Amino acid sequence: MARTKNRGFEEKPFSPQIVRWKLGEYIRLSKEDLNRGKDDSNSVVNQKALLDDYYQQHMDEFESVQQPYVDDGYTGTDTNREGFQKLLSDIYAKKVNCVIVKDLSRLSRNYTDAGSLIENLFVQMNVRFISLAEGIDSYLNPDSISNLIVPITNVINDNFCYQTSKKIRQVFDYKRRNGEFIGGFAAYGYMKNPKDKNVLIVDEEAAEVIKNIYAWFLDGRSKNAIVHTLNSHGILCPSEYKKSKGLNYQNPSAEMRPMWSSKTVNDILKNRLYVGDMVQGRQRVKSYKIHTQEQVPESEWYIVENTHEPIIDRAVFEKVQQLRKRDTRTAPQKKKLYLFSGFLRCADCGKAMSRSQVKGTVYYFCRTYKDQSKTACSKHSIKHNQLEAAVLYAIQQQIYLAVDYANTLEYTRTAPLQKSQSIRLEALIEAKKKELTKIMRYKQSIYQDWKDGEITHSDYDHMSEDYERQFAEINAVLDNLTVKREQLQNNVDTEDPFLATFKKFENIDKLTREVLIELVDHIKVHENGSISVKFQFADKLRRIMEYIEINTQFKAV
Repeated sequence: MARTKNRGFEEKPFSPQIVRWKLGEYIRLSKEDLNRGKDDSNSVVNQKALLDDYYQQHMDEFESVQQPYVDDGYTGTDTNREGFQKLLSDIYAKKVNCVIVKDLSRLSRNYTDAGSLIENLFVQMNVRFISLAEGIDSYLNPDSISNLIVPITNVINDNFCYQTSKKIRQVFDYKRRNGEFIGGFAAYGYMKNPKDKNVLIVDEEAAEVIKNIYAWFLDGRSKNAIVHTLNSHGILCPSEYKKSKGLNYQNPSAEMRPMWSSKTVNDILKNRLYVGDMVQGRQRVKSYKIHTQEQVPESEWYIVENTHEPIIDRAVFEKVQQLRKRDTRTAPQKKKLYLFSGFLRCADCGKAMSRSQVKGTVYYFCRTYKDQSKTACSKHSIKHNQLEAAVLYAIQQQIYLAVDYANTLEYTRTAPLQKSQSIRLEALIEAKKKELTKIMRYKQSIYQDWKDGEITHSDYDHMSEDYERQFAEINAVLDNLTVKREQLQNNVDTEDPFLATFKKFENIDKLTREVLIELVDHIKVHENGSISVKFQFADKLRRIMEYIEINTQFKAV
């Protein structure tokens, strides 16, 4: 019996192995998409509907499907998206091995990031990638990944993001230059105007705290003492205050229980916003791809004066800035600054003086001598009571001088002498101008005489040189007279702020920190125990002295 072909074997048809995928749907709606309206095709609802429809039509290809990974209101250049990071985490955990998006721009508008994900990470992790709009499917059509449309689309997406970022930045810069507020949250002490979000109005409750901080600092309280006062009285720090007003404010650097700090107080004390000036652009993102913040040099800030109601007077603000520059370090438990904190300097090395108390007597001595080396500088020791008496006397003398200046100015302002001097100066200036005109006519006439042959060329040269010399001399006198006239007319008001500040303390008999802040720049202590006081307004004092001298001792030229 013939053997039957392939006897004992049943022929079976070939069937390829079916791969079932673990699906992850990724949805992203950017801020730009939000601005286009809720019914836009890119909305979260519409994206999910498209992805769900694909899943329903290809359900047999998938083993499971995760809850959609959604990033609502995130730019495509920001890879630090919550939903996106969760998707990557699940890919690494093998919970997802198939990613589907509506289009490539949902994944990323940064073509470098998109290309790296699709061509590298997804390939290495055996992740199937589907983009519906571009018809990309890395499993069914591997060539679609390397298709020209992918890099082109990614470049287009990236460029779109760049242009959008550029346009937004241009709009913001325009608003900054015009003093319009563009921040998400108003600074502590202010709120956005409900009628115009680009305008700031005073928040009276917080503004009172701002005023107190400035007043306490001028009163001599240290920053640590101010912090202690605010926290002990239960006054909410700026971040917590904003939250208490219903604002969704998040401070990434805040502690578990945010409280007032020295940094917060210092930031308030140096913020020009509180005098009515809009200050913006102190930070910026590095690029449209890198969203980390970087500090901007002060010279590049946008500063527009008088854009909103001030909380702090400019004069008070300037006093505070001068105080902030001083060395006013105190012990952490010290609640108030000493009388001379930040004012004393060694006359030789220029360093601050140290304070020490020995058997109830307070001394000041050179910090270089104390901290560095006894050979680097000498002691410059002086007792507190001697220093206080000497400074008080110097201030009293300066006040007396300022009051005397004010009286002299009042006299010169109304004295007939000034009027007569002014008339005489004007007459002299006019006379000198006429002399210059006459010399110019003479020069023109001798030139014509030479051309007509009435004088020789040698005579012309000599006469011309003589007229040039006379012209220069008269012109120098005229310049001098003009300066004197300007000085004479540069009147100084008897109510000049400099004079008014000193006159305010006319009857002073006790030295206080307020007096020092108002009148004194610094005090130098010399080795022999003597002192020298540099007062505020030194330049203004010099100008007043010059004015008085010109208007009381002027001699006609």
